[in-house]
Amino acid sequence: MSDKMPHPEEDKQMLLLFIWRKRKIISIICSIVFVISTVWSFLMTPLFLSTAIVFPTATSTVSFSEQRNAKASSMDFGEEEQAEQLLQILSSSRIRNIVVERFDLMKNYEIETNDPNKYFKLGKAYQQHITFTRTKFGSIQIDVLDKNPELSTKIANKIVDLIDTVKNQIVKERTIPAFEINKRKKELLEIQLKNINHKMDSLSSIGVVNSEARATLFQAYNEAKSTVDKAYFKSQLDVNTKHGAEFEALKTLSDEKTLKLAEFEESYEQAESDAYTDFNHKFVVEGAVVPDKKDKPKRLIIIIVSTLSAFIFSIFLLLIQDRIKLLQNKE
Repeated sequence: MSDKMPHPEEDKQMLLLFIWRKRKIISIICSIVFVISTVWSFLMTPLFLSTAIVFPTATSTVSFSEQRNAKASSMDFGEEEQAEQLLQILSSSRIRNIVVERFDLMKNYEIETNDPNKYFKLGKAYQQHITFTRTKFGSIQIDVLDKNPELSTKIANKIVDLIDTVKNQIVKERTIPAFEINKRKKELLEIQLKNINHKMDSLSSIGVVNSEARATLFQAYNEAKSTVDKAYFKSQLDVNTKHGAEFEALKTLSDEKTLKLAEFEESYEQAESDAYTDFNHKFVVEGAVVPDKKDKPKRLIIIIVSTLSAFIFSIFLLLIQDRIKLLQNKE
């Protein structure tokens, strides 16, 4: 049994002998592919690469509270979560649509406007020319390929600028309604407090006083000498007896509303800041610069890979052809 098992060295020798016998055919195929790949690589449009690198911020708001965002300040770099969020925004249709329209990429990528599949082709071309990747350091790398080096740089830098624009738009879609609710609540508190104070002023105008002043009023009544003074203080006491409880309730309610309004001011200011302030959501580590050397195509790599593939593929086909002939002869 052991004598019939194939020996690796014998197989190698047989393969080398087979390649040597078929060297002319293999050489012709490889030469043809070499010429074709060379011509093709030189006919390919050169593409220039512009790269920008940004870091997400840890927080995108100004805090009016000592406890809010205690672990993140406006000077801190973002971590994995913020980087993933930034990647989603960069890959969103909001940024893509602005870039496509601003730089007329439909025309730049030579896509016909009457093509029924124009948006599919545009999406494919956009993904092939513009990519976003998260580096091992937690930053986001923006790569833009284009046949025009100046245009690739403009697109990359515009995308960097759009990060703040688009994220602020997304944030405001939520924070502006929240601020409007806070504003209505604040205005309602102010109206309620104004109405309470108005009622208290009305009671004060007819002589109603607080509990401390009311005690003084009793003392003044008891110490009054003349009938006129006693009559005056008696009338004041009657008014306070009738409306004193209401005045005290309004005073307590006014104090509560005043305190609540003071506490609400912080929430209101925070909501206003979040709604109407445009924040910076990234640190620009490296802006894109105009490239002075093409990035693609890699002509030498294309030629070597194509020729090597043709060499392997031709051997494979010739081996199959040889095996088929051998089986036919056995029949």
